[in-house]
Amino acid sequence: MPVCFLGIGSNLGNRRGNIRVALKKIAGLKGTKLIKLSRVRETKPVGGPKGQGKFLNAALKIKTRLLPLSLLKELKKIEKQLGRKKTVRWGPRTIDLDILLYEDKIIQAEKLTIPHPRLMERDFVLKPLLELL
Repeated sequence: MPVCFLGIGSNLGNRRGNIRVALKKIAGLKGTKLIKLSRVRETKPVGGPKGQGKFLNAALKIKTRLLPLSLLKELKKIEKQLGRKKTVRWGPRTIDLDILLYEDKIIQAEKLTIPHPRLMERDFVLKPLLELL
């Protein structure tokens, strides 16, 4: 099964609870197994509107039979189930799920870029990912 790394974050509501529920839903995806979770870190928001709350961020390693676009579709469903609403770019959210890496694939599609385009610019993504590697 392909190995994939995801980023997860929350800065609205019960942040830790949101992450816990999202992890359970990811592990429950057909053909998907949660392998390892990084330490959860509290971080300041990057970009977006001023005054939003701090995030809890982590990275996870999974194995999945889902192809990249199918995985993205499932992650977006989970975000919606957990109450994520698109408001302003980089604004507050109950949950944020991103595909950081998928095997050694390089994908540049309209809806998906792998590796994640801002992976190397953001410590709140890079540090948890490095912990898993």
